[in-house]
Amino acid sequence: MERIAVIVPCFNEEDTINVYYNEVIKYLREPYDWRIIFVNDGSKDKTLELMRELAKKDSRVQYISFSRNFGKEAAMYAGLEASLKTNCDAAIIMDVDLQDPPSLFDEMIKAHDEGYNLVYTKHKNRHGANPFKAFCSLSFYKVYAFITKDKEMAKGARDFCLLDKKVVEAFLQIKDFERFTKGIYHYVGFNKKCIEFEYAERVAGTTKWSFKKLFHYALLGIREFSRFYEYIPKVLGLLTFLLLGYDVISGIILYNMYNTPFPWDHIRFDVFMLAIFITLFYICRLVYDVRIQAQHRPIYIEEESNIKYDK
Repeated sequence: MERIAVIVPCFNEEDTINVYYNEVIKYLREPYDWRIIFVNDGSKDKTLELMRELAKKDSRVQYISFSRNFGKEAAMYAGLEASLKTNCDAAIIMDVDLQDPPSLFDEMIKAHDEGYNLVYTKHKNRHGANPFKAFCSLSFYKVYAFITKDKEMAKGARDFCLLDKKVVEAFLQIKDFERFTKGIYHYVGFNKKCIEFEYAERVAGTTKWSFKKLFHYALLGIREFSRFYEYIPKVLGLLTFLLLGYDVISGIILYNMYNTPFPWDHIRFDVFMLAIFITLFYICRLVYDVRIQAQHRPIYIEEESNIKYDK
């Protein structure tokens, strides 16, 4: 491994970008040829201007700027694509707020040299984090594992990771328009290692991830790596089947013991609803199959870049 790209998605991060740069360059050690690829995700502040200034004074700094806000997932995709086109042997994805410590670079590279293609990270604990968000995060991983049957995703896993060229190539083959990176990591396979680190606060600025955004992102992850909507008619169908069984059994008992009229109307209704839910289940399955084949929209649109791709 000779050339490593550090991919840094940014959205309205004028308060953090210089702090991040001054800290991260301390860990860009030899003998590796480093690149810092900032991805401006449609920022409205001076984020892009600061990227340009850094690129002028440090040739290792490169940047991509989107025409509008496409989201962090698109920014990570663009950075990985740029790392591949510039012949990087590995890429490290991290946040600009320094909640992902660059001091782990050496340990991540060491793990790669030991034979791991993907080295990802997670928090040892959430001490100092918002208790409600910590609870919701833990709940999400449990629900995600149950619905998707993916038991490998570590609780508290971060986007902060090192991917070698093989993993980057596999990652970029996934063309989903709405992306859930943590799920893609496990989908593509390869040898993985997890490194744990202590939770840290942002160095500056404020998080751009509101509870609403995090909630929608969690639903996205579940939806993208499961057939989530199939569960709705499946569960309703099961409940209707149990209700049908109850009506039949109670009807037989009441008819024999008290000569009560058999509840044919209830049973007809139960059978009708059961047929509807079974039909909806197979319609959902068909829609999922069609959807998988139809995701061909671009992941992002590039407006500006200073990256010179190797030929």
